[in-house]
Amino acid sequence: MKKIAIVTDSNSSISQKEGKELGIFIIPMPFTINGKEYFEDINLSSDEFFELLESGNKVFTSQPSAGNITALWDELLEEYDEILHMPMSSGLSGSCQTAMLLAEEYKGKVFVVNNQRISITLKHDVLEALKLISQGKDAQYIKDIL
Repeated sequence: MKKIAIVTDSNSSISQKEGKELGIFIIPMPFTINGKEYFEDINLSSDEFFELLESGNKVFTSQPSAGNITALWDELLEEYDEILHMPMSSGLSGSCQTAMLLAEEYKGKVFVVNNQRISITLKHDVLEALKLISQGKDAQYIKDIL
């Protein structure tokens, strides 16, 4: 049975703490607020984000850098056979398309799930992927199902 890592982003409603408990790797989404960069659930809590937003601060979102994504994948592939990468909906961010382009360089080791989900629905699919892994399914099968 292949050892599969699940990677998602913080738009999945899975906190860094919960991700560690579940064995899921969470990429924090970056924000720029008044010229300063923050990372969701790393140096900016949800409560702090909404306080800053409600206070009229200029908030810009972006996607994780390609370098941060590939660095994580490279690290994970030292221990895992495959990676199931589950980013937020491609309809809301370019992060899914970026991941799909990057995955081409990993020759069948990284599978990007473009399931058009975000927040709790994305979390549901991540948890479903965990269940399918425990049943011995491989990353290609899980990607196709989700």
